[in-house]
Amino acid sequence: MQQSGKRSRLPMADDSVTSTLFITNLHCPSCIEGIRASLSGLEPPPEFVSHSIVSHSVVLRHSRSLALSDISGSVEAAGFEIHSIFQEDGKTTLAPVEVSGPIDRSQEWESSLDHAVAKWFQYSSSRSSTRGLKEDMREKHVEQCEQCRAEDGGVKLEINNGGDGFVLKPEMVVTMSDRVDGATLDGARSPVSSVAVDPASRLAVCKATIAIEGMTCSSCVNSITHAVEQLPYVRSIDVNLLTNSANVVFEGGQKMNDILETIEDTGFGVTLDKLEHSDKWRATYAIGGMTCSVCVGNITEALKRNWIEQVDVNLVSNSATVVFFGKNNLPEIQEAIEDAGYEATLDKVVSEDSPAERTNERTVGIRIEGMFCHHCPETVLQKITERYVKERDLKIEGPPLSEKQPILHIKYTPVPPEFTLREIFRTIQDLNTNFEVSVYHPPTIEDRAREMHAQERRRVLFRLVLSVTIAIPTFVLGIVFMSLVKKTNPIRRYVMQPMWAGNASRLSWALFILATPVYFLAADTFHRRALKELKALWRPGSRVSMLHRFTRFGSMNMLMSLGTSIAYFASIVELALAATKKSSGSMNDSYFDAVVFLTMFILIGRFLEAYSKAKTGDAVTSLGNLRPKEAILVIPGQSDVKISTDLLEVGDTVRVHHGTSPPFDGIVLDGHTDFDESSLTGESRLVKKSSGETVYSGTINKGTPIRITITSIAGASMLDNIINAVREGQTRRAPVERVANVITSHFVPFVVLVAIVTWVVWLVLGTTGAIPDNWMNEGSGGWALWSLRFAIAVFVIACPCGIGLAAPTALFVGGGLAAKHGILVKGGGEAFQEASSLDCIVFDKTGTLTQGGDPAVTDHKTNRDYDPETVFGAVKVLEENSNHPIARALVSFCKNKSAYAAETLEIDEIPGKGLKGTFHINGRVVTAIIGNEAFMTDHKVDIPAAEASILRSWKQRGQSVALAAFCEFDHEAEVSSPSSKSASIPIATMGEQPPPFEEWTLVSIFAIADPLRPEAAGVISQLKKRGIDVWMLSGDNAITAKAVAAQVGIPASNVIAGVLPEQKAEKITYLQKTLTKNPTSTLFRIPFLTNLRRSAKRATIAMVGDGINDAPALSTADLSIAIGSGSDVALSSSSFILINSHLTALLTLLDLSRVVFRRVYLNFGWALIYNIIAMPIAAGVLYPITTGRKVMDMHHNGVGMEGGMGMGESGATHVRLDPVWASLAMALSSVSVVCSSLLLRSRVPGVGFRV
Repeated sequence: MQQSGKRSRLPMADDSVTSTLFITNLHCPSCIEGIRASLSGLEPPPEFVSHSIVSHSVVLRHSRSLALSDISGSVEAAGFEIHSIFQEDGKTTLAPVEVSGPIDRSQEWESSLDHAVAKWFQYSSSRSSTRGLKEDMREKHVEQCEQCRAEDGGVKLEINNGGDGFVLKPEMVVTMSDRVDGATLDGARSPVSSVAVDPASRLAVCKATIAIEGMTCSSCVNSITHAVEQLPYVRSIDVNLLTNSANVVFEGGQKMNDILETIEDTGFGVTLDKLEHSDKWRATYAIGGMTCSVCVGNITEALKRNWIEQVDVNLVSNSATVVFFGKNNLPEIQEAIEDAGYEATLDKVVSEDSPAERTNERTVGIRIEGMFCHHCPETVLQKITERYVKERDLKIEGPPLSEKQPILHIKYTPVPPEFTLREIFRTIQDLNTNFEVSVYHPPTIEDRAREMHAQERRRVLFRLVLSVTIAIPTFVLGIVFMSLVKKTNPIRRYVMQPMWAGNASRLSWALFILATPVYFLAADTFHRRALKELKALWRPGSRVSMLHRFTRFGSMNMLMSLGTSIAYFASIVELALAATKKSSGSMNDSYFDAVVFLTMFILIGRFLEAYSKAKTGDAVTSLGNLRPKEAILVIPGQSDVKISTDLLEVGDTVRVHHGTSPPFDGIVLDGHTDFDESSLTGESRLVKKSSGETVYSGTINKGTPIRITITSIAGASMLDNIINAVREGQTRRAPVERVANVITSHFVPFVVLVAIVTWVVWLVLGTTGAIPDNWMNEGSGGWALWSLRFAIAVFVIACPCGIGLAAPTALFVGGGLAAKHGILVKGGGEAFQEASSLDCIVFDKTGTLTQGGDPAVTDHKTNRDYDPETVFGAVKVLEENSNHPIARALVSFCKNKSAYAAETLEIDEIPGKGLKGTFHINGRVVTAIIGNEAFMTDHKVDIPAAEASILRSWKQRGQSVALAAFCEFDHEAEVSSPSSKSASIPIATMGEQPPPFEEWTLVSIFAIADPLRPEAAGVISQLKKRGIDVWMLSGDNAITAKAVAAQVGIPASNVIAGVLPEQKAEKITYLQKTLTKNPTSTLFRIPFLTNLRRSAKRATIAMVGDGINDAPALSTADLSIAIGSGSDVALSSSSFILINSHLTALLTLLDLSRVVFRRVYLNFGWALIYNIIAMPIAAGVLYPITTGRKVMDMHHNGVGMEGGMGMGESGATHVRLDPVWASLAMALSSVSVVCSSLLLRSRVPGVGFRV
């Protein structure tokens, strides 16, 4: 077979693996170009290379034949420091390989300050002591290892594994290659195992989380978004500047490589953090019109789509369950069923990641420390295989356990207390007393980001210390000494005298010596990144268009590098010119001191910015810290034992003392107590808990000690769901960030253009005599060097960072504040923006304005012609087939009234109306219906005037009503039932025979009360005061709905009643089209802006419901808010979730969203105004203005009196912003934006957020 010469971007799984290299000195997109260049020379070359500035990682997909030693050696040869290495196959992650041994360092490392500091820290450590420690551990190991003792004696023992050895997934192939790793713990070479999984090739909707390195402002976000959106298979992309990550939803997992390559081609480094089919849903439909199994086949055939995974059609229940990818495909499912000739009504749609779908099966990694030879892993695997693989169906998963990678990955189903993880630990520890066994926790993206942020802060701090150390003598020589010491002072005269050659003064040479290490050792990071950005932009084969190469390039690194480089090399030129001139005075003007202070102020800003940004995104970490690390395990017949929470299993019993938190979610076994759930729900009042009720991890027991049974472990608890929701919300951008994208996409080219124009204009003005000659001080190097001061100031004062950080930092802080008040922001920035300018809120009635829960039947009336037990028995059987709250109330009521159970022949549910069933009673076939009045009308049920009056009075009290009707006919000739002879309960007490055809008789009516939430009326009143229209949407009858609305303060004209579930979405669409923007709901009360918004936009509509039954309406509304308990968190796809189920949280949400977006606009305004004002001042527009006479003779250098002013004729000072102070202003601008966002956490009125 002839092979194509073009290399595939997605290799077969059995040929390729993914390796992740964590590199300590990886900072920006320029770094990746050096790495890519070094890796491109490998044979065979990697399939793709991506990186992340957040996690300082490089991910490459490569052939198994490419050894890790070659990869690490190539990267280190390019000047990068490898911290650790992960290798994975897409499903399984190997243990990290730490790098701390004597690996070859790059020339950059050897000459940098980091190297000096590292050597200082390692000076006291001895290699011989390390070797001695390893030898001691080896000796202890040999004492208990038969194989090692035998081999030391020249005898080799064979290990009989027994059993089946590895038990792997069918699709997994585990191999041990002969490749060696060049980055191991002790610097030696170690074998590296790989696990390959054959991926599914079907086209499905996938969600990828990508770490992107090199983004510095929203222009980077804009370029990435624009590039990826051009791909036809990409559905959406959300790029987050603060976390340097992106979420991409696309069709077909095989397209992942193309997406990564597209981002790389824009000049950024990428790391694939996670790829999953997260957009997977299960929808349940009620199907009308099915009569036989052929109908089932027709519907199944009609639903054949590449994004539909499973279709289950049930003829008996007239329903269908569809598992599919991509929630936006939901309308197409119903359309396909209807096109096949059947009626379809959506009942519910839930995420496949629902906790209810999970089992007790657990996958865990076990780290085994103390293995010092290749026999130890064999011994452990043999014991685990013999004891658990067959008996307990335990599965050992790759990668294989080895001496260098001492992590055993297993999958098992615990059966406490007989078979638990604790039992497995004891088995391993009994093999060798030197074994230290613990649960292996792979680092999360937050852990890796936190570690890399810390490394970056240390790296900046080292350079900052160097620059500050040199800045002190520079400040003394260049400013203090020259300003305070008189001209006649001998020392001053000495330093101002020429030295060596020409008229270059001793001071100039001293400043040159001081500035050089700062430029090359402290500001080096800016130069490297700037050069690599240019290299990435202009590399051969780049897909960046020529226009974009000149109009969309660079970052803050380039601006900083240009500013310091121009100052440094211009000063060298001036120094060289002065040194070649004959001595006639002294050189007294240079920018060397400006280089020192520029670098110092920039590094100060970088350090403060990095520290502040880390603080804005600690919501996930704070939530994770709520879970305790240890728990008290209750063992029957033994004393309680304190163990790590990692060792708990579902079904274990633990004791929760006063003041402590449950380790995981659980059910109270006995006793009663009070819990503080404010950390999760924001509810300040204590919540009573008694036997059978659920308690949550992260809450605090404020009462007596209790025992609970664990119902979930790590990853499945309410706290984990909250963390996942917060994490998901943090990745979604607000539409307002597009403004920053537009501005910053061309920011750097614009600044460069302004700086060049500034220099040219001043140069032309000076050389043509348009400005006085005395504006240029003597010895300043001419008009060319004098004009450079303005250009340098422009370079360093321009700051796109503040524009790019304005929205993400505020939204991150807002998401954390929302979580503290029991609000989950799953919709991210977009949801916040919509909530900040709401015009209308539509409430569902049942379970939202009412308490939901368990409503009760308050009144009923039964037809005297029918036996009550028969009626209640039929109603009970019917309603048992529904999960509607009213159905539950009727079942509870009828159970207490009748024990009779009719023989069921058929039951159908008509969504939004009621149920219909056929029963066989005493030789007769009885068809019964129960539902609302519309259902009765459909069946032409006559409602007598007396019953109609009673129903009207119930509805006027705000109660829901249900009606039941029978249709009887003699069916003995056609149907025979074995139980008919034993039926003795009469259907009708009268001797009359029912009509033989469908003639319905009303047999009973019920009134069901669902109490209103006590806070509902107050919340509605507060919403009106905020200028928000309030509507109610209900499937109940109009009279009941309006009665409930009147009780809470909603006008009758704002009530939409009697709508079916599928019609609710249509009503939301109708409101969106008809309602106009409310001027009082805008964020700022500015008449001009208000009129613009009102004329330009329609009303913003929010829907508040339970998140499941109202799924169509919630998905249609601009903003969806779910009222639910913790178990609803994973089920709902709403923009916001109110965990504590109190409507007062809705007011908190609206207030918080407005405060957050006011801060976003404030940040934007400050960043824009700063740049708009600062750049012209730096360019010298105010220089012609004089402020008086000079009172002190200053040395004319970068930071003297001339640092803030310029001296003109007759000693008058000109208004000018020196580059040094420009750099300080730039540093403070970005830091101020971050601090402004952090101030939201304070409780200062007008500054922070207060409920």
